[in-house]
Amino acid sequence: MTTCVFVQLRCKPGTTYKVAEEIMLREIHSELFSTSGEYDLLLKMYIPNDKDVGKFINDRLLDIEGIERSLTTLTFNAF
Repeated sequence: MTTCVFVQLRCKPGTTYKVAEEIMLREIHSELFSTSGEYDLLLKMYIPNDKDVGKFINDRLLDIEGIERSLTTLTFNAF
């Protein structure tokens, strides 16, 4: 089983496409969107239940150069 998590990313100015390319190369996402508003990217990912969500995101996503801030939303049920 997996946990569905949405992560919004704010990127340093001019780095959004570079950050998106790096995420795609790492193949850690299900879907990746550019967005308007406070955050630049919206990432949907599935994290194995035996992994710590915070550590997984920190180790595999947040070390990408250009990410300034993140907002993670955990999910419970899909309807």
